[in-house]
Amino acid sequence: QVQLVESGGGLVQAGGSLRLSCAASGDILSINAMGWYRQAPGKQRELVATLTSGGSTNYADSAKGRFTISREHAKNTVYLQMDSLKPEDTAVYCCIAAGVFTTREYLPTNYWGQGTQVTVSA
Repeated sequence: QVQLVESGGGLVQAGGSLRLSCAASGDILSINAMGWYRQAPGKQRELVATLTSGGSTNYADSAKGRFTISREHAKNTVYLQMDSLKPEDTAVYCCIAAGVFTTREYLPTNYWGQGTQVTVSA
């Protein structure tokens, strides 16, 4: 079983920064892709950024130039550095791990964290 635990959310003023962390635990050799999605009240969940084990990144247009995703493969951890935050970035940010190699098998499954709240005040 794979579990994801996020941290780093909170309340910040517009223009400020936050750094989110997500650590995956369990029987894990490697993870194909890790990333972040977010869901604001009354809106659908949307992609923020993803990063593959090969180093390929994908950012939402709203995140480009302001957010940076990174990984520590040895720790099965993904980070999201968020700068120049805006009130419209307010949402619950959820971590995803997609495609997990364990010691026994490959799990072509998406695993999700519980989410961490990010609130940006004007």
